[in-house]
Amino acid sequence: MAERIFSWLIMVCALLVVAALLWVLSDVVLQGAAHFSWQFLFDAPTDAGRGGGIAPILVSTLWLLLIALTVALPLGLGVAIWLSEFASSNSRFANSTGITLDILAGVPSIVYGLFGNAFFSIYLGLGFSLLSGGLTLACMILPVFVRTCEVGLRTVSNDWRRGALALGMTRSTAIWHILLPAARPAIVAGLILSIGRATAETAALLFTSGYVDRMPGSLLDSGRALAVHIYDLAMNVTGGDGAAYASALVLVTLIIVLNTLAQSLVDSWFKRRLVLA
Repeated sequence: MAERIFSWLIMVCALLVVAALLWVLSDVVLQGAAHFSWQFLFDAPTDAGRGGGIAPILVSTLWLLLIALTVALPLGLGVAIWLSEFASSNSRFANSTGITLDILAGVPSIVYGLFGNAFFSIYLGLGFSLLSGGLTLACMILPVFVRTCEVGLRTVSNDWRRGALALGMTRSTAIWHILLPAARPAIVAGLILSIGRATAETAALLFTSGYVDRMPGSLLDSGRALAVHIYDLAMNVTGGDGAAYASALVLVTLIIVLNTLAQSLVDSWFKRRLVLA
């Protein structure tokens, strides 16, 4: 009886999580679909966002995400490999790096925004630009991505490492062709978490990428992210609720599409590594 009650409690917890997700999604879909049209994706906003579409805002969002992932993914993967494969467990520097990553993962996004404004926008002279916003997002997603990949690499059995060495593989070859594919679920999870946080970020971008809703001409132009646009419509624009819901629907759809695409690309890349091995 106790085992059955425990199983039911676990099932209820899972159902509550699924129900909460469906509740939020259904509200966004029902409210957003009423104001959504294909023209909404390709037009520029008019009347403070009440009319028109979100084309320049969507382009700015994709640029911000691309900059953040381009900087954070290779750097984060390199740090994760160093922490799990090369750093000694007794190393003070490695332990300090891990603690620093944990602290940075818990820093509020508004603090990252102030740092990005002070360092990227003012000190480096990038101003309110997509480049400042993307680099700030890279700093935000880096700790979570590093920790997730590190844990995934550490969970790979040491038998895989010893087997690779017994076959005469160098350490770098073993990491590239054996350990990284084995840690694929953790790397995919870190990538999905990074995409979700970077795409939905608002506070940090207010101080770095700016508020302009026109089409950016370069990475040094200011641009408004989709999450910032939703915040502005919901809080500052009277009568902007319909456009805000439609923008939220686009944002949720974009996150789902990007996560699916990222998972497919990572799986394809790791399969090629296994074939080459």
